[in-house]
Amino acid sequence: MKIRFLSGNQHKLNEVRKILEPAGVEVIAVREKIEELQTEDVERLVRDKLSKAFALIGRPLFVEHTGLYLAGMNGLPAGLTQIFWDKLEADKFTTLVQGLGDASVTAKTVLGYCDGRQIHIFSGEVHGIVPAIPAGLRDFQWDCVFVPDGYTETFAEMGDRKNDVSMRRKALDAFAVFLKAAKGAA
Repeated sequence: MKIRFLSGNQHKLNEVRKILEPAGVEVIAVREKIEELQTEDVERLVRDKLSKAFALIGRPLFVEHTGLYLAGMNGLPAGLTQIFWDKLEADKFTTLVQGLGDASVTAKTVLGYCDGRQIHIFSGEVHGIVPAIPAGLRDFQWDCVFVPDGYTETFAEMGDRKNDVSMRRKALDAFAVFLKAAKGAA
């Protein structure tokens, strides 16, 4: 089965392919730029982005948004994570979080799929902490500042092992089950 994925992030595209291809899903990259709604409501952001993407290409596709929810900031930055990250980057981000007195964080992926008739939403989340010092490569957004519960390494340090436990994995697994069921019903 082939399915389109709108994302300009090559790291994200690579992860999505590594997770979905063993489930028999070939991911076709759609690199159109969509202006994202700026809101902390990630499901609303994903629905808006998906509607714009479907209107642009007119074919079934999926989009996703992954954000951080800091306990010490009452769940922010959520849907605003990219803007937040672009302004602070790794070192300032960890300094900020350490100053909050609570380094616990939830990483959550919300995935939206439009089949041409309906929008379907899938999500996955992982709880963890922000370490005092970033660790690992800094080339994929905030992976260097997220240590999932039960682990001692950041996602960046874990490399491909991240794909076994990530929030994106959880959302994509639910999506793959849906696609398999939809294919079987067709």
